[in-house]
Amino acid sequence: MKRLIPILALLSLLGSCDQMITQRKASLYSPAALTPRPDPDAVAWRDKPVAPPPLSLALLQRGQQRYRIFCAPCHSELGDGNGMVVQRGFPHPPAYTTARLRHAPTQHFFDVITDGYGDMYSFAGRISPQDRWAIVAYIRALQDSQHAKVADLLAAHRQAPP
Repeated sequence: MKRLIPILALLSLLGSCDQMITQRKASLYSPAALTPRPDPDAVAWRDKPVAPPPLSLALLQRGQQRYRIFCAPCHSELGDGNGMVVQRGFPHPPAYTTARLRHAPTQHFFDVITDGYGDMYSFAGRISPQDRWAIVAYIRALQDSQHAKVADLLAAHRQAPP
């Protein structure tokens, strides 16, 4: 009797092996029945083109808020590329005040936020296109603030405060 139980257990295991051989399974290269196949020419994270909104104080304030959340950890509040993440050992991003980035087209900044660049990953899934344009407007304001001249100010603002 003691030998009968292990023999029955072995026979039941051997009987189940046949089911494993004949079970249905998806081939690696066969089309999936339950999931639609993606279009190979489509880029999932690419949004429909959104034109830059008109420049306004509200846009700059929104851009500053979003910049502080998403960009300042690496690029710093000043845009000099020395954010807190960089101070902890991550690679330095370029400063926005370099000549190359000051003369870069505005679309470049939008595309970098959307697609990523170098060590920077894509923020397309995290930041809406409207907020990306707001961040770009704020980056331009940061660039202008670092290279502003007294002659660029309005006459009412040229005098130093008392």
